[in-house]
Amino acid sequence: MTHKAGFVSIIGKPNAGKSTLMNLLVGENLSIITSKAQTTRHRIMGIVNDENHQIIFSDTPGIIDPKYSLQESMMDFVQNSLIDADIVLFVTDIHEKYDESDAIEKLKKIKAPIIVLINKIDKSNEQEVHEKIKYWEKTLHPEAIFAISATLGHNILPILEYIKEKLPAHPPYYEKDELTDKTIRFFVSEIIREKIFKLYAKEIPYSSEVIVESYKEEGNLTRIHAEIIVERDSQKNIIIGRGGEMIKKVGTYAREDIEEFIGGKVFLDLFVKVSPKWRSKQSQLKRFGYRS
Repeated sequence: MTHKAGFVSIIGKPNAGKSTLMNLLVGENLSIITSKAQTTRHRIMGIVNDENHQIIFSDTPGIIDPKYSLQESMMDFVQNSLIDADIVLFVTDIHEKYDESDAIEKLKKIKAPIIVLINKIDKSNEQEVHEKIKYWEKTLHPEAIFAISATLGHNILPILEYIKEKLPAHPPYYEKDELTDKTIRFFVSEIIREKIFKLYAKEIPYSSEVIVESYKEEGNLTRIHAEIIVERDSQKNIIIGRGGEMIKKVGTYAREDIEEFIGGKVFLDLFVKVSPKWRSKQSQLKRFGYRS
């Protein structure tokens, strides 16, 4: 049988369920998931292999109208994934509203075949699902439409099989044992950032970035030094909390997940630093991996 390989971009609005879907398709928790919008900031690749296929999925930030430089970089990740894509998975919440000035025009310009995934059908009814299918057939004329529930894992395997059918003939782009293009340091920083999104409210998660400054394996223990970057002293005080209570929670929850991720004991050292307006500074965005 001819080997097939290709790039599949997963796009959609924030909170459409892209990251949950990505993790299901890849079979690993590569993308962090929280209830807050714009949790995903980078393009994260997850690689699925079998004997005759290699699928390179890209989870991307949710499509938004960017307001500052960080968000512009996030939208660049989306655009770059569409340039590479052999197939585009467009994930839309069953209750989302779109208009012609929204992401629709961007989607209409894509040359790669589009598969629409209507997510969260467990929160809907059969009539509404039928109406949404008709809407997307008329609006986008996609290659295919699947009604799914990423949370419940409903209708996920048929998507994989459909993608395999549509992949172009091509040798593997990556070694067969590779799972992602990201480093362990990247996933450690994402795990810590996930805890910030889950433990803090308002602007704190969106003003925060995490950098792993050192990662050292010493026998049975991995020592990790990471910095949490915020924009103001008041945010630093909130991250730390009274008597250091909050940052201890971040460290404890993150360490537990990192230990599970790497399969070993971890000593995690967290510091908080202030970098004013880092989300709008090109030099800082480059340092944090948002600019090439």
